[in-house]
Amino acid sequence: MTLIELLLLAVGLSMDAFAVSVCKGLALHKIRFRHMLITGLWFGCFQALMPLTGYLLASLFSDVINRFDHWIAFGLLCLIGINMIREAFSPAESTDSALGFRAMLPLAVATSIDALAAGVSMTAMNLQIIPCVLLIGAVTFCFSCAGVRIGSIFGDRFSKKAQVAGGAILILLGFRVLMEHLGL
Repeated sequence: MTLIELLLLAVGLSMDAFAVSVCKGLALHKIRFRHMLITGLWFGCFQALMPLTGYLLASLFSDVINRFDHWIAFGLLCLIGINMIREAFSPAESTDSALGFRAMLPLAVATSIDALAAGVSMTAMNLQIIPCVLLIGAVTFCFSCAGVRIGSIFGDRFSKKAQVAGGAILILLGFRVLMEHLGL
C-alpha cells in the first residue's frame, strides 16, 4: 500500500469522527480552541487504538486466515464503506455539547469500530502497523478539530458528503486489495 493509499484510508476512517465533530460544533454555542483539542484527542486516540487492537487480534489468528486474508480485507473495507454511506442517509442523531468522559467515550468508540475492522484487514496487507495507526490518529485528530470549527460555522451541510466520500474511499481500497491479491 502506497503512502497516498494509506492517507486515503486514514481520511476514509476519519469521516465518522469528522461528522460527529461537525455536530459537536453545531451544539456548542461558543467554540474555543480547547473544544477542538478535546474532540480531536478523543477521536484521534480511539481511531489509532482500534486498528492496533484489530491488527493484534488478527495477528494471533494469522495462520488460520492467511488463505482468505484478501477476501477478509475486501469484505471488511466494503462493509465499513457501505455502512458509512448508509449512515449518511439515515436520520440525523442529536448530539449534545458535552465534552466530558460520559459524552465522549461512547462517541469515540462508536466512530472507531470501523477502524477496528480496518486493523484486521491491515494484517492481510502486511502493513507496518505503528506508522499506520499514527497516521490514522493524526489525520482523525486534524479532521475532528476542523469538524468542530466547521460545524460552528457552516452547520451540517458537509457532514453527509464527508461520510459518503469516506465510505466510497474505503470501498475502492477494498477492491484494490482484492484485485492486487488476485493478480489483476
